This record gives sequence, C-alpha cells and structure tokens, in this order.
Amino acid sequence: MTNLIDFLAAFLIGLTGGVHCFGMCGGIVGALTLGLSPLPGHPLWAQLPYLLAYNAGRIASYVTAGVLAGGAGGWMTHLASAHRAQLGLQIFAGLFMILLGLYLAGWWPILSRLEQAGGVLWRRIEPFGRRWLPVRTPAQAFGIGLVWGWLPCGLVYSVLVWAISAGGALNGGLLLLCFGLGTLPMLLAMGAFAAALTGFVRHPAVRSLAGALVILFGVYEISVAVRMG
Repeated sequence: MTNLIDFLAAFLIGLTGGVHCFGMCGGIVGALTLGLSPLPGHPLWAQLPYLLAYNAGRIASYVTAGVLAGGAGGWMTHLASAHRAQLGLQIFAGLFMILLGLYLAGWWPILSRLEQAGGVLWRRIEPFGRRWLPVRTPAQAFGIGLVWGWLPCGLVYSVLVWAISAGGALNGGLLLLCFGLGTLPMLLAMGAFAAALTGFVRHPAVRSLAGALVILFGVYEISVAVRMG
C-alpha cells in the first residue's frame, strides 16, 4: 500500500526528473510561450497564468492516467493472492524506477524504446491540441496542457507502473499528482529562464545525481517489498 513516504518520493522523482523534462518538454514550453513573450510595458509575469494553465492541464492528465493505472492494479490484486500480488507489483515498480534512474543519468537509455512505442498513441492524440492554437486565453492553454500530458515520456510511464502497485485508483491518482507537482518548478521556470537552465540541467553531474537518486528510490521500494514478503 502507498504511504506518505511514497508520495514524497513521487514528488522528489518529479523534481529530480526535471533534467529529463527539460529535454522532452523544453521545446514545447518555448513554442507555447513564444507568442506570449513580453513586449515593452508587458512584464514577464504576465505569462504566468498561461504557464500555470498549461501545467494544470498536464497534471490533470497525469492524475487521470494514475487513477486508471491504480484502479487496474487494484483489480488485478483481487484476481490473485492480494498480498503476494501487491508485493510483486511493488518489486516490478522498483525495478522500473531503477531503469528510469539509468535513463535519466544517461547510463542506459532503455526507456527511450518505451517512448517510441508510446508515440503510436501520441500521433492520434496530438492533433486534438491544434484546436486550441494559437493560444489566446488560459482556458485554451489548459486544453493544450490536457493533450500535452499524454506526450510519450519514460519518466511518466515509470511512475504509472508504480501507480499500478499503489493499491487502488485513489492512491494511483495521488501518486501521479505528487509526481506532477514535483515537475512543476522546472517546467514553470522553462517558460521564463530556459536559456539560463540549459547548461545546468545538461551538465553530466546533474544528470548523474538525478539518476542516482531515482535508482535509490527504486532500491528502497524493492527492499520494502522483500521485507514485507
């Protein structure tokens, strides 16, 4: 079952995964905010309602996916020995997080293949986002954010696997909510400070540290499951 430590870990994974978010979503944020760039007399913070709306839509899609994944995992545990199934799913999620850490650090890009597979679904969803372009209101930005939340992303997929072991739809949704909130600082900052962040998040030491932290979370999840077994 998911506990407070898991929710905190999901938030920290979102936070440390910002190095991946920059690569995956930096171009999207830049394109979406291009038409909102401040003109003389228009302060930079005028972009904030739009950036918040983009990200609110994105996180709403994460939560929806988390609810579905958590509900599916809860249903699967009822088909087998609930305790054993829960522990098995938790170990699987921990292994997936270790793969995610290797991916974030640039040590083994195995999850890029999963992103490529997710591209099949993305090609069907992406055209819906064009209905809200060009963005003129925060409501349109929210709609684009809803579509953006389904962008193929190994980071999101890894947390969704974790949500399957969360114990139910509610916990799965909360796990993805915490993760989404963790990604928020980096993605909000991209809209205003993308140039300044580029060198920092691409530094090998930063990527290695982020990957190592996620690997530790994965090892922790596996160790908890083994002790409970």
